[in-house]
Amino acid sequence: MPIYDYLALDDKGRKVKGVIDAAHVVAARQKLRDSNIFPVELNEGGSKSKGTAAQKSASGIFGKVRLSDISIFTRQLATLLGAGLPLVPSLATLVSQTANPQLKNTLARIKDEVNEGNSLTSAMSLFPKIFSPFYVNMVKAGEASGMINLVLERLADFNESQQALRTKIQSALAYPLIMFLIGALVIMFLVTFVVPNITQIFEEMHQTLPLITVILITVSSFLKSFWWLLGGIILVVFFVIKYGLLRTERGKYLWDRLKFRAPLFGPLNQKIAVARFSRTLGTLLQSGVPLLTSLEIVANVVNNRLMADAVRKAAKDVEEGQSLSLPLSKNGLFPPIASEMIAVGEQSGTMEVMLQRIADALETETSANVMTLTSLLEPLMILVMGFLVGFIVVSVLLPIFEMNQLVK
Repeated sequence: MPIYDYLALDDKGRKVKGVIDAAHVVAARQKLRDSNIFPVELNEGGSKSKGTAAQKSASGIFGKVRLSDISIFTRQLATLLGAGLPLVPSLATLVSQTANPQLKNTLARIKDEVNEGNSLTSAMSLFPKIFSPFYVNMVKAGEASGMINLVLERLADFNESQQALRTKIQSALAYPLIMFLIGALVIMFLVTFVVPNITQIFEEMHQTLPLITVILITVSSFLKSFWWLLGGIILVVFFVIKYGLLRTERGKYLWDRLKFRAPLFGPLNQKIAVARFSRTLGTLLQSGVPLLTSLEIVANVVNNRLMADAVRKAAKDVEEGQSLSLPLSKNGLFPPIASEMIAVGEQSGTMEVMLQRIADALETETSANVMTLTSLLEPLMILVMGFLVGFIVVSVLLPIFEMNQLVK
């Protein structure tokens, strides 16, 4: 159903703005009049409101709803409900001030669904690409317990912690990645443009060249003539992996296994996955979601098939009467300290607290490991670049030195 932005006057002559969904423009106008609101301006899809730079930047790439958008909405909704404002007016307030067009339209639809008597859970479940099963089940638990504002605050805390961890990792890896790209471009420029002009002099003199210079000339000639072939091979390999191998179930399992076993980055990915499992499960249990339901949700959000299979097996064992810590300690994916702390939490009845502590510890350790890894990568890349530049310089200078010796 189309979404319309409207500028209207209420029954007291005051200007009001908002969003409404209707089958067509006439139906939208009638719907507003039935609410004692008299439309002055009506635009489908908020076409006039999308042009500002602020809204374009807030909407992310191609209008995608980002995690930060969801976090802000969740925090604001929790604040409004905690202040005693009813749900529908709270949603209407957030619709009017949300900058992201896609999220704005979605909230308008949710407001209408709730206004028609549906629950917030059922309304949000209509938009699975924006509100994950984890999010919807948290809201469901909040509605069932009557503590929706507290649950929304936990959701906002969860989203913000996940976003903070992701930002830390991306920021730490940005500098080494930029150094690598710039270094690769400089080396490529030297080998394909600078070196051929210099080595052409040696070839014209028909002098016997050192092996190191012959290697440089061969590599330079190949890259200058067949750079397109090298680029094509890289693109073909990329598309085969992304759209061929990773589209098959076996390929996805191989990729997820590689993420856990890769040198340097494997243990880091494993800690991130365990931290995400612990944080998600702890947040669900704190909000009153049953353990088996929580494990089913966690298996769908850990973003790794090996971890998801381990969680589903653990859920099956729990359903048969075993403790959660026992199957987790046997699968080899969880560090011993995590399974031990979960066991302590099961015995003391504070498992959700222990899970949050596990997540805190692993996220702190992950951040420290990333900083250590980047501190090692930076000098390593400088060393590699220095070696390559030195190789080029020596390859060019060595024949010149030999020519000087012959002249003497």
